[in-house]
Amino acid sequence: MPYDSRDDIPDSARKVLPPHARTIYKEAFNDAWEEYKNPEDRRGDSSREEVAHAVAWKAVEAKYAKGDDGNWHPKA
Repeated sequence: MPYDSRDDIPDSARKVLPPHARTIYKEAFNDAWEEYKNPEDRRGDSSREEVAHAVAWKAVEAKYAKGDDGNWHPKA
């Protein structure tokens, strides 16, 4: 279930991420959704959706970090 816009991502991500990070999440999720459509391309018993969400969070974490204030900030 790829996302059409960054505002369609799950509430758990949409409510905490700044707009640019939401875009990163959406794009990474959609790419992973396609890349891991075949079960043999995934590790263990993870579903296609679980893998896509994990990839999306990793993509966000590559560019953003959660600060002491609880908000996500771009990495320097």
